[in-house]
Amino acid sequence: MSDSLWHDERAIEGLPIRLVIALVVGVACLSVMMSTISGIETLQVTEVDVEPHPEVANPGTQDVVVTVVDSKGSPVSGATVVAKSGTATLSSVKTGETGSAGNATLSLSPSLGPNQQDGTVTFEVKPPAGSNYEDARSNTDLLVVESP
Repeated sequence: MSDSLWHDERAIEGLPIRLVIALVVGVACLSVMMSTISGIETLQVTEVDVEPHPEVANPGTQDVVVTVVDSKGSPVSGATVVAKSGTATLSSVKTGETGSAGNATLSLSPSLGPNQQDGTVTFEVKPPAGSNYEDARSNTDLLVVESP
């Protein structure tokens, strides 16, 4: 019986080479698609957040170190931090630029209203120009608490 298959004239001789070509083309297309997908990550925008130190403050003048970090917790240098009144009041908007460690030191003087036990100072971040960072979501606030 194996002799009959060996001499069968109806076999398609080009099938194995076509199969090899199809596999090579398929693998090449797959590698192009994978490199495109991996390159998309570099086009994504990364959200930034702030980490104020201290996180809780009393009313009155004090220095607050604000660290700007990306979604992985890495510091972001060259960003501008803007501190504004939230439910606690600031006399004016304060700004500072982060250094190589991602830190900006702001001298803040938050105050609370009458019968107000606590409040917040809010932060906005202006990412460095030409970077893939954005500040679209709300950031961590500085909690201002009246001492008992």
